[in-house]
Amino acid sequence: MSGDHPSSVISARVRHVEALLESRGLLDEGEIDGRIDEFLAGGSPANGARITARAWVDPGFAERLLADANEAIREVGLSMAGGLQEQRLKVVANTADEHNVVVCTLCSCYPIALLGPSPGWYKSEAYRSRVVRDPRGVLREFGLELPETTRISVWDASAESRYMVVPRRPEGTEGLSEEQLAALVTRKGLIGTAAV
Repeated sequence: MSGDHPSSVISARVRHVEALLESRGLLDEGEIDGRIDEFLAGGSPANGARITARAWVDPGFAERLLADANEAIREVGLSMAGGLQEQRLKVVANTADEHNVVVCTLCSCYPIALLGPSPGWYKSEAYRSRVVRDPRGVLREFGLELPETTRISVWDASAESRYMVVPRRPEGTEGLSEEQLAALVTRKGLIGTAAV
């Protein structure tokens, strides 16, 4: 066991517990994999993009989203109920004076239902530790150069709470439909490591 990678040891233990639960009739064979597949199937950055586009075109929705995101996303047919209890969602909006960025300093808590599976860099120790200490420098490495006058707020996700950023609407997009606006939004924009 001394040469095993810690994650392979944990994986073996999880498989053992799963096999025990199945052998005792507490789980159907493959039930856990099926539930994980169901959960991930609906998760996509397109969901966060739809929410953002709606907020850009509907000020009332934007207001409700910032006040109570869990309730507001139900208006577009989405929810944060993916496990035993609904995760708390806090949505923050970028402005001319403030830019928001999301991290989970402990592990990689992330709103999969709204953004799809998290990118590898989001889970990396380098990102998790550096974005808190030097957010401007980390954003610069992502290609996002913000004015020195722009305040940067870092939001730390947890097992109970998830965060999503509503990027600023790009200039010159007034004539675009909600669907066209959604196509402009990237997962990095929803995390705060890109402008859109």
